[in-house]
Amino acid sequence: MAEVKKAAPVRGGGWTRFVTARPRLSLVAALVITALAVFAGSGVADRMGSGGWEDPDAESTYATEVLEREFPASQANLLLLLDAGAAGVDAPGVAAEARRMDERLDAEPGVSGVGSYWRTGSPALRSEDGRQAVIVARIDGDEKAAGEILQRIAPEYRGERGPVEVSVGGPLAVRHEMQAIIQEDLLRAELIALPVTLVLLVMVFGSAVAALLPLGIGIVAILGTNAVLRGITELTDVSVFAQNLTTALGLGLAIDYALFVVRRFREELASGADPRTAVGTTLRTAGRTVLFSALTVAVSLAAMLVFPQYFLRSFAYAGIAVVLLAAAAALILLPAALMLLGERVNALDLRRLFRRGAAERAGAAVRTDGGPGGRAGAGRGPGAGWGRTAALVMRRAPVFAVVTTVGLLLLGLPFLGVRFGTADDRQLPATAESRVVQDRLRDGFPGDPGGGLTVLAEGRATPAQYAEYRQRIGALDGVARVEGPVTSGTGEKSYAVFTVLPEGENVGENAQRVVGELREREAPFDTSVTGAAAVLVDSKDAIADRLPWALAIIVVVTLLLVFLLTGSVLIPLQAVVLNALSLTAMFGAVVWVFQEGHLSGLLGFTATGDIETTLPVLMFCVAFGLSMDYGVFLLSRIKEEYDATGDHEHSVRFGLRHTGGLITAAAVILAVVMVAIGTSRVTNTKMLGLGVALAVLMDAMVVRSLLVPAVMKLTGRLTWWAPGPLRRFHDRFGISEGGTPAPGPRAEPERAMEPAGR
Repeated sequence: MAEVKKAAPVRGGGWTRFVTARPRLSLVAALVITALAVFAGSGVADRMGSGGWEDPDAESTYATEVLEREFPASQANLLLLLDAGAAGVDAPGVAAEARRMDERLDAEPGVSGVGSYWRTGSPALRSEDGRQAVIVARIDGDEKAAGEILQRIAPEYRGERGPVEVSVGGPLAVRHEMQAIIQEDLLRAELIALPVTLVLLVMVFGSAVAALLPLGIGIVAILGTNAVLRGITELTDVSVFAQNLTTALGLGLAIDYALFVVRRFREELASGADPRTAVGTTLRTAGRTVLFSALTVAVSLAAMLVFPQYFLRSFAYAGIAVVLLAAAAALILLPAALMLLGERVNALDLRRLFRRGAAERAGAAVRTDGGPGGRAGAGRGPGAGWGRTAALVMRRAPVFAVVTTVGLLLLGLPFLGVRFGTADDRQLPATAESRVVQDRLRDGFPGDPGGGLTVLAEGRATPAQYAEYRQRIGALDGVARVEGPVTSGTGEKSYAVFTVLPEGENVGENAQRVVGELREREAPFDTSVTGAAAVLVDSKDAIADRLPWALAIIVVVTLLLVFLLTGSVLIPLQAVVLNALSLTAMFGAVVWVFQEGHLSGLLGFTATGDIETTLPVLMFCVAFGLSMDYGVFLLSRIKEEYDATGDHEHSVRFGLRHTGGLITAAAVILAVVMVAIGTSRVTNTKMLGLGVALAVLMDAMVVRSLLVPAVMKLTGRLTWWAPGPLRRFHDRFGISEGGTPAPGPRAEPERAMEPAGR
């Protein structure tokens, strides 16, 4: 047996004294701060944007900004669809009403570039059956200012207007409606998640008092994060989608951390400790693990800060804030509450209602959260089933390791066929007004709305040079036709716009290839290309350019933190590889369901044949961080037992026995929250919620329960190896659940608790 660390007296630290000295004052201060957070965070959703998928430094973004300034009519963001029914759009009464509406819209403050079928006669603005036609315009200003103008004028045009029925659409209307739907769906998700979570917590703890504590911590974290996001919106753009992550992680991680802290506190009480001592021991053990876990999750989310798209950066802002606030609440407010409650933390045991009057068995003082120490016999006691599972897996470690790994890889195979695209109106439900307008344009109007590329030419040029350039780009393979140029300005401030219509889908492979060829084509003036395909190309390039940095941050910091926890060289490598394996099912399901459209009818979304470019990055960072969260819980308990006994296999069984139920309960609760988020009517939010829920369940029920014990059995004692210099570094700077002073050695590794047959 390996040499075991000697016992050391356990002393209360400064943090413990700070938390336990004035618990009532701590709780009152927390209530005041929470109330201030409610006030500070009010109205945060109204200050958020619904875009942020574009790279702000990309060529397409620059071209779009110039076009908005010099050619506002070419960058219309408002569209009024007029339906004349059987009378047709050319009927005198219909035409007169449409012209009045056209002129009225042109006179609206903040509106420019108004055009219509009745003004220009363009066949592209008239449906093929002659029943519908459109008025296009641009609402000036940034996203917030333009949205306010839209809210003001839309009701004045929408609905029945004389002989026509008017619907409001266009990119601005899509974003505005998406933002409203997200806020409604988030409220519904919270109303679903909170009561279901409370029921699950009661099932886990038994005590209604204990069950309410994690929920309270989660609410504090969410409210605090909203206040933080409100402050960030004063400095930079923040996506409204980030609020979904705030709710999911605020409830999920706060509950994870509170489960771990409350469980350890109840263990200490059951072993005879007084509340103050129990809180001190809990903070030195579970508290360290919670802090460590929060750092690993925060690092995974912080990696999104390297990307230029504010959609991804917003999730980093929200994620870092909610993780740190959840940890702070679990390490400050929760211990203060536990100090005041003491033994009353076990009050109101609602499970007695379901015991039908049966007397509680002797010694069953511990709830389903893992029990105080778990010193039960092999086939009985809390967590015995997890101990037997670990023993079975380790007896057949090669089989479980190979079968589980192959199964996870097979589940991820559909991701090899992933196609990246851009988010459009089809993110919205089919009944949304702006989605209906776009569907009618796609189905009933000539051409493919939004499918063209725009080439912006800048600098002095002659008509002959423009004509020659148009001819050259029109001869490119895959180009259906070229329109323009439309010119503006004079001299060095001359601008010209060419519209290039590629063959095939508007963001398909051909359109993306044409973007590259247009950018490579030489011209006697400066050119830049924008359009849906160009935005997609630039977004993919930005992500590909920054992704190695993001992965490097996650991997390097994860390796360092897990080494500081375990002192092992091999365990950090295992953690990174096994975490990545746990995500394969999520990525495979994303492609199989959301790209290819399987289950689209059941889940209520429209498959577009591609996945929005930023979503896999977001889902990876979130799911990887959550996987590390559960990994830290398991590894910390294994390490604590290994330090005490030096018995590798026993420590693995012990760790799984004492955390398997806890991790599974936490995963189920977090999955419930994510599924509630996944009930959203916006496809990207649905994908995020359901995908991360699947990843969390796969990690807790497959990777932590089967793959981790199998791999640790195969690596044996080498699991804990580290070269001398690194071992000395860990002895000085490392952390563990037990803190610096390890528990005293046991004469035997408690064979009584091991499964029969060992």
